[in-house]
Amino acid sequence: MSKAVQGVKSVSARHINRRLGRKGTVWQDDGFHDHAVRRDEDLPAIARYIVANPLRAGLVRKLGDYPLWDAVWL
Repeated sequence: MSKAVQGVKSVSARHINRRLGRKGTVWQDDGFHDHAVRRDEDLPAIARYIVANPLRAGLVRKLGDYPLWDAVWL
């Protein structure tokens, strides 16, 4: 799993930097956190947490500015 996440982060960082015309770090160095979804009832709360990440990171001013805010589980 760690190698797969590392690959996704590497490829996406190159694409993001190319699109923004910049160089540098895109992802934090602290790795990633996985969490097993044990019950279907947990999905809405987990989806809300994930979708709110760009808001918490200051990448958008309001949740509706994030293009994936309307995930199927919300």
